Amino acid sequence: MAHCYCPLSGYKGMWLFVLFDLPVKTRKERHAYTVFRKELIREGFSQLQYSVYARYFDSADSSQSESAFIRSILPSNGQVRIVAITDAQFGKMLVFHGKKLEITEKPPDQILLF
Repeated sequence: MAHCYCPLSGYKGMWLFVLFDLPVKTRKERHAYTVFRKELIREGFSQLQYSVYARYFDSADSSQSESAFIRSILPSNGQVRIVAITDAQFGKMLVFHGKKLEITEKPPDQILLF
């Protein structure tokens, strides 16, 4: 039987965004901010902009599982938004640096297993 390489559908792959505004006036608030941010990075999220992190998932199920994990580590103060969009939607994003249009990030070639 011949094997066929079929790339992931742009509608199956998901990008999970975490956007947050956390208070940093006190030492305790700064610590909570740092712990939350470091946990996102440990989970494989990349910073797109200040307080905007994203990570690619191969399915909606895996992104929902990660969303549940993020909800479990939310700081007690501040605002956090979790948004999932398809890879196809992400690919339609326009990114500008000044007035120059830049290329949108691509999903990883391989999914990392830890």
